[in-house]
Amino acid sequence: MEINKLLKIVVENNASDLHLTVGKPPVLRVDGRLESLDLDVLQPPDTESYVKSITPEEHLQKIQQFGGTDFGFSYGDAARFRVSVYKQKGHYGLALRMLPAELLTFEEIGLPAMVRELIFRPRGLILVTGPTGCGKTTTLACLIDIINQGGGYHILTIEDPIEYYHEHKQGLVTQREVGVDVTSFSEAVTRGLRQDPDVVLIGEMRDLATMQSAIIAAETGHLVFATTHTTGAARTVDRIIDAFPPDLQEQIRTQLSTSLLAVISQLLIPRAGGHGRVAAFELMVSTPSIQNLIRENKTFRIPSDIQTGARHGMVPLDGCLANLYEKGEISYEDLMSKCTDQEQIIAKFKKK
Repeated sequence: MEINKLLKIVVENNASDLHLTVGKPPVLRVDGRLESLDLDVLQPPDTESYVKSITPEEHLQKIQQFGGTDFGFSYGDAARFRVSVYKQKGHYGLALRMLPAELLTFEEIGLPAMVRELIFRPRGLILVTGPTGCGKTTTLACLIDIINQGGGYHILTIEDPIEYYHEHKQGLVTQREVGVDVTSFSEAVTRGLRQDPDVVLIGEMRDLATMQSAIIAAETGHLVFATTHTTGAARTVDRIIDAFPPDLQEQIRTQLSTSLLAVISQLLIPRAGGHGRVAAFELMVSTPSIQNLIRENKTFRIPSDIQTGARHGMVPLDGCLANLYEKGEISYEDLMSKCTDQEQIIAKFKKK
C-alpha cells in the first residue's frame, strides 16, 4: 500500500503513531494501544520504498552514516508527522508520530490554572517532563501560542525536528531546527541569546552543555521552556544535578534553586471506555521552601511540599488522578497503576 494511503488511515483513525517494520503488517497506536492493520506483512523492499518516498536526501545520508534520522513531514493539509527512520537487523524501519493539525487549547489539554500565570513571568526556567509520547510537545506548543497571542514577545524555539509551525501573531516567532539551521541545542541557545529573545524554547535538554545553556539563559533574564524525559519534579531536579560533575553540583543546586520557576510533569492515560486519552499533571511551583530543599540537597521532600502547596497553585499527581477518576474520565485500574501512593488512594475512596 502506498504511504499516502497509510497516512490517510492514520488520520481517519486518529492514531498517534504508525509503525512500519519488516515482519509485521503496518501497525497503528490508537489510544495508547497497538493495533495491526489487516494488510500484508511488510518485506524489506516495502520499508525501503517507504523510506525513500518521504525522506529528504540529506537525511538518507544520515541513515547511512548514523543508522537513523529524524525529520518533520507534512501529509498535505491533513496532518504533520514527526518521522524517525532507523535500521534494524539490516533493514529499514519507520515510526511516524502524527501531530494534531490544530493546536490544542489550554482547556482542551486540561493544564492546571496556575500555569497560565507562570508563562508570563519575565524570567526563569519552566520544565515540562514525562515519558516519551506523553504530550510534552503539544503542551509546549499550546503555551508558546498563548504567549505569541498575548503580547510583543520575541520567541525563539530550538527543536529537533520542528513539529508545530507557529505564525507571527502579537509576538515574533523564530524557529530553528537542529541539524538544519544550527548544529546543536547548546549552540543554538548560546547564539540565540544574542538575537534579543524574550522567551526561549529548548525542545530537549539531552546533554550537559544544553542544561548549562538553559540555566544561564534563565538566569540572564529570559523565560526558558525545556523538556526532560523524567517523571515527577523531584526526579527531574535530581536528574539535572546528577548530570554535572560532583565538583559542580553544589553550584548547580544554587543556580537551579534561583532560576527554576516550575516543573510540569504529565502522563497520558486512556479515557474510561476508550476513545482518546486524557492528561494527568503534577505541578511544582518554586517557593522559598522548594528553593531551600534544592539548595540543601533534600529533593526527597519536594513531593511533601507539592502535597501541601495548593495555596501556591501546586497540583500533586495523585490528587489530579483522583479528580479524573471521580469525573469518570479514567478507570480505577489506571488510577491505581499511575498513582504514587496506592494506600492513600485506597483509603480516600474507601471513606466514600
